[in-house]
Amino acid sequence: MSETVLRVGAPARPVLVAEAERPAVRLTHVSKWFDTAGRRQTVLDDIGLTVGRGEFVCVLGASGCGKSTLLNLVAGLDRPSTGAIDVPGGRRPALMFQDHALFPWLTAGRNVELALRLRGVPRRERPERARRLLDLVRLKDAYGKRIHELSGGMRQRVALARALAQDADVLLMDEPFAALDAITRDVLHEELARIWAENNLTVLFVTHNVREAVRLGQRVVLLSSRPGRIAREWAATGTPEAALTARVTDALREEIRRHGRR
Repeated sequence: MSETVLRVGAPARPVLVAEAERPAVRLTHVSKWFDTAGRRQTVLDDIGLTVGRGEFVCVLGASGCGKSTLLNLVAGLDRPSTGAIDVPGGRRPALMFQDHALFPWLTAGRNVELALRLRGVPRRERPERARRLLDLVRLKDAYGKRIHELSGGMRQRVALARALAQDADVLLMDEPFAALDAITRDVLHEELARIWAENNLTVLFVTHNVREAVRLGQRVVLLSSRPGRIAREWAATGTPEAALTARVTDALREEIRRHGRR
């Protein structure tokens, strides 16, 4: 009989352990380094991580620990120096950045349609699909609005709709709410949890915000400072959010102190 893994905090879709054991992303002994001016700089070192289908995993770490590099590798924008990355679904993951990266000369709807166009969706179908996706992120009336007419939170919702338009098996999120104020960020946390729960998404989310990681993730994975290695991991089950936040914060501070002593 399958157990159920539940996320701490806002209600979310339960993920059966049997389902989570089927990987959506698997990294095996992944390292990444860059050779600059004759010196090798190792960013990630021997990363092993498996994300189950339908799972929401948050990768946490201090600035510069290699979180964005990790997502770029999973997205296929770069290649690991050693190791293997497997995304069995067959479709390229969708990547959402901290900067919304929307085209300002297009409307919100046209920005979403662009992703549909790149997927090969017929032109006549794109407007209706874009409207449905904007409705999904609670922007039903924003289809014809230019980007400069939207608030920061609304722009990130459009960026999320555009990422969802790619119909990917895996959604990669690179600190997408870091530039927003606390109230807007909390609202978008709730919206993301709802969309994840309703659409059977697999999410790999990177952040340096402990509260955000604990609130959203079913698992929280802590990367050490450079080179980035998996230092600790927590299942967000059965522990009150405040208590887990305190534990993770203490571990992150210790990693930062350890890095400073080198």
